[in-house]
Amino acid sequence: QVQLVESGGGLVQAGGSLRLSCVASGLTFSRTTMAWFRQPRGKEREFVGGANYFGTSTYYADSVKGRITISRYNAGNTVYLHMNSLKPEDTAVYFCAAVSSVGVPQSPESYDYWGQGTQVTVSS
Repeated sequence: QVQLVESGGGLVQAGGSLRLSCVASGLTFSRTTMAWFRQPRGKEREFVGGANYFGTSTYYADSVKGRITISRYNAGNTVYLHMNSLKPEDTAVYFCAAVSSVGVPQSPESYDYWGQGTQVTVSS
């Protein structure tokens, strides 16, 4: 049974930083593309960024490029989302997602597994 468990969300002031973690189990992590999505209240889920199998390729949404970094620690089945210079518009539930894919799809429908989400709230 595949499980993705996110942690690290919380309340932070604008300009601050957070690191989200996602620990995966029940899958071959080193052969799995991992991504982060977010869903602001009342809006659709959107791609934030992702990393391929070995973390050799990462992709980021334009809205967060330059402010976030995704890294993965394959030995620990963990992917991280490092967020800096946070803005109130970054407020959302952040989800970790996984798929056995060579590339990094940007549509939520392409992912097979999801975590439960972790709330990030950025105050102005």
